[in-house]
Amino acid sequence: MDHRPRAPLPTASCRKIAATLLLTMAMTGLARSQAAEPPAAPPSKENPGLVDELGKLFSGASPILPDMKSSGQAIEDFNARAWDATRNAADTLSRLTKSPGVSGRVACPISANGAPDCKAAADKLCRSKGFEDGRSVDTDSAETCSAKALIPGRARQPGDCRTDNYVTRAICR
Repeated sequence: MDHRPRAPLPTASCRKIAATLLLTMAMTGLARSQAAEPPAAPPSKENPGLVDELGKLFSGASPILPDMKSSGQAIEDFNARAWDATRNAADTLSRLTKSPGVSGRVACPISANGAPDCKAAADKLCRSKGFEDGRSVDTDSAETCSAKALIPGRARQPGDCRTDNYVTRAICR
C-alpha cells in the first residue's frame, strides 16, 4: 500500500463549476462553427424603403407631384417676372409724364353722399384747357364763412362755415 497523501476529491460545487465551464466551451465552439458558415441569403425582391420612395417622389418619377424646378430655374423665373413688373411700371410712369399736366382752380362739387367729387372738378379743369378728362394731382381746401360768423360777440353756429375743396393741378388725356 501506498502511504502517500492523496489529493482530496473535488466537492460537489467544484464539479458544478467544471461542468458549467465545459458546457460553455462546448457552446462557444458550436457558435463559432455556426458563425463560420453564413446562412444563405434569401432571394431579394423589390421592396424599397421609405427613403427610396421619397427620393422617387421628389425626383419627378412619381405621378403624384408635378415636376419640381431647380433653385436656379426658380430664381430665373422670379427675375423674369420682376423684370416684367418693372418694365410695366416704367411704361406707366412714362405715359404719365407724357400726359399734359394743367394748373388752375376748380371747385369740387359735393356728391350725393356729402363728400367732395374732385374727379368731376379735374375733368372740368382739363376740358377748360382743351382735353377730354383728367385726374386730380393736387388739391386745396379753404373754409368759407357767412357774414353772420363775422359779427363780433355772436357765437358761431354749425351752419355758419363750410369747407370748399378745389383741384389745382390735374393730368389730362
